[in-house]
Amino acid sequence: MLTEVIIVKTVILACQTIKDELELVMKASALIYPVVYLESGLHNSPDLLRDKVQEQVDALDADIILMAFGCCGNGLVGIKSAKAKLVIPRIDDCITMLLGSTETRRSIPNAISTYFLTKGWLDPAGNIMWSYLSWVERYGEQKALRIVKKMLNNYTRFMIIDTGAYKIENILPAIRDSCEKFNMHYDVIPGSLHLLRKLLTPVPWESEFIVCNPGQEITIYDFYPALSPVVAN
Repeated sequence: MLTEVIIVKTVILACQTIKDELELVMKASALIYPVVYLESGLHNSPDLLRDKVQEQVDALDADIILMAFGCCGNGLVGIKSAKAKLVIPRIDDCITMLLGSTETRRSIPNAISTYFLTKGWLDPAGNIMWSYLSWVERYGEQKALRIVKKMLNNYTRFMIIDTGAYKIENILPAIRDSCEKFNMHYDVIPGSLHLLRKLLTPVPWESEFIVCNPGQEITIYDFYPALSPVVAN
């Protein structure tokens, strides 16, 4: 008697910002899932991010889509797939993903005045460093500097997350240059690929993840259960 083999097709949808970390986890785990990356600059517009994510979700031929994102300014709220199961970490954004947990992020002193960075934030367009360079070309250095300082008004330091996916010393010159320009200082904190590893691990996924079946929409309450309205008895 022949046993039917059911092949479950899994695809990863991820932000370009965490490409180094995702590739490291996949290599260490000997995984060969196809990956579709979205440009990091989309995070500057959650509505545009939502549109692009939904467009890719609709286009992917997959049974399971592993989504390497967080809530990202509500940019993932409202996403659904007609045919695939969606799995996404129950976190606010990629910073928390690369720190390993919400608890770790909350434990960082003065986190509210900290601008978090990894190599991925320096490479692609869409971050403050690249914006500064484009504004220098457009407005001149002095005006560009004023714009960035205004954007960083509530921040006092850059925090580099050492995820192990790159050598910190390779990005320090750019960080130090930015600190001098924008009147900031920097620190380094160990990162963690714990959530990425668990996202890519075969089922079952635990409470750290949102699992939406086909036709089920991701809601804000999936990311923040404590906000869910209390149902009266």
